[in-house]
Amino acid sequence: MLLRFRSKLGIHRVSCEANDSFGNVVEKWAKQLSVQVDLNTVSVSTQPGVSKLASEIAHQSVASLGLKHGDMLTTVFESTESHQEGTSANTGSKGNGGSVSINNRNNIKPQIKESELDKELEGETGLIQRPRSTFCRHGDKGMCEYCSPLPPWDKGYHEEHNIKHISFHAYLKQLNEVTNKKSSGSSYIPPLSPPNYRINLKCTGGHEPWPKGICSKCQPSAITLQQQTFRMVDHVEFQQSELINQFIDSWRTTGMQRFGYLYGSYRRYDNVPLGIKAVVEAIWEPSQHDEQDGISMDMDQVMREVEETDKLAQEMGLERIGMIFTDLTDAGLGDGSVFCKRHKDSFFLSSLEVIMAAKHQLRHPNLSKFSETGSFSSRFVTCVVSGNLKQEIDIATYQVSLDAEALVDADLISGSTHPSQAYINETNDKRYVPEIFYTRKNEYNLTVKENAKPAFPVDYLLVSLTHGFPVTTDADSETEGTTNHVTATSPPLFKTVAGFPWSNRQAMGHSQDYTELKRYIYKAATDNDLTHLHQKLSNFHLLLYIHSLQVLAQHEWSLLLQAATAPTIEEATEALLTLSHSPGWQTLVMILQQSM
Repeated sequence: MLLRFRSKLGIHRVSCEANDSFGNVVEKWAKQLSVQVDLNTVSVSTQPGVSKLASEIAHQSVASLGLKHGDMLTTVFESTESHQEGTSANTGSKGNGGSVSINNRNNIKPQIKESELDKELEGETGLIQRPRSTFCRHGDKGMCEYCSPLPPWDKGYHEEHNIKHISFHAYLKQLNEVTNKKSSGSSYIPPLSPPNYRINLKCTGGHEPWPKGICSKCQPSAITLQQQTFRMVDHVEFQQSELINQFIDSWRTTGMQRFGYLYGSYRRYDNVPLGIKAVVEAIWEPSQHDEQDGISMDMDQVMREVEETDKLAQEMGLERIGMIFTDLTDAGLGDGSVFCKRHKDSFFLSSLEVIMAAKHQLRHPNLSKFSETGSFSSRFVTCVVSGNLKQEIDIATYQVSLDAEALVDADLISGSTHPSQAYINETNDKRYVPEIFYTRKNEYNLTVKENAKPAFPVDYLLVSLTHGFPVTTDADSETEGTTNHVTATSPPLFKTVAGFPWSNRQAMGHSQDYTELKRYIYKAATDNDLTHLHQKLSNFHLLLYIHSLQVLAQHEWSLLLQAATAPTIEEATEALLTLSHSPGWQTLVMILQQSM
């Protein structure tokens, strides 16, 4: 028999037997809802004015309550989310036909804390100004179609400047203009909607959850993969070239591959309309076992180390913005040349690397108030150091698309023996795999749709970025796939990259210990030259090591950070003087004096 339950979330049908306990029936109904129900607050009624708490009659059978096939029960309840989020919904039982108030979704949605950069770019139009053209036939104060500003997503402008993808905020404004037209009087609709390829295990369609039941509401639709037209980050800027030199020095020394995380910040990038760049201030390498063709890590240990490093980096005004790894093999010519493994006829990122990048992006969501879910994709970047077509060591920078994030989140793809192909997983009792297609150009240059099973090219999931180092000359127009040198907007946060050993390089013969610390900083700490001391202290890996010694008190650690991250010696002098006379610093100098 079927019983119908009417609530503020709609009507739901529950299949049961006459001798089933009413408590079991209520539990089946609660599993169909899209919210967590506090079963102690559920009240039911079959006629106006008469309602009972379900917990009071839970032990009785359906038949003993006089319920028959097709009966409708009106339910009132409170969700556990309403208690946790502190939102109050008037769910009191009103037998006289009184209404139940339902909170607006915007009221229960947590406040989205966007970055200051997002707020700044959201407030700008991003219009691309154009000079007066030879086709113009108006005065100096006039404007026509040949000189009027272009929208930041203009396709012709991007093709002319060889920019493959529009920026995220240009895409957002383009989408918002279509979704929320000014002429329309309808209510505001969030323009961003991240794809979700998971099957809904709490479907309200009145059937058993997957794998026992399925309907068109809970199963994901067919997926068609296309190249993403926008990118969350447009450019990756390494503040110092020495960062890359020190990173690949591990490969030069051992011939083994290396992995690291990038720490820095996000800033505006003026070479692209409403563009954003990831500015890398430091590279930190977690504990790892290097091999010639890859790396292996104890992820539990790595996550503990990363958590601690993230906290310290945050105190320096930095965040984890990406990852970098090497894929280098010496060409054996004795001139420093390396094999070119990654190109258009092989692969750019392997399927396993794409999945790894997607997992990192999912862990670092980009918060946005314009999204239905409160977040949209990620600004986490992936950098590969490998050989280019000239057999030179080069950097390639990528992100993976929204589709890649959704496919990995739903566990629909896995790596394959062909690095350029992603394998589509089989449907099982925990996941439902819909039809997946991708579009391509055939031999007649016509767009055709192909079935992606059993595997498809991972290039459909890639978004390429540009990269470069800051210089003092003006920037040229952006050229995709090449290194761009851009004007430095601010000096590097850290004055020194080399000199003190990087973290977790013991296997290479470079340990962080008191001997290395004394060699690096003792002279600067005792010769009363504040400029020299400032230069030495401004080192990311040195700061991490000093913190691990637990010698400095919290206020002394704050003074050290203030001095080390000050852009000039004038701004660092006061903090350096105070620090040098502090008990913790003097204790550290004394320990170094006594060490070998």
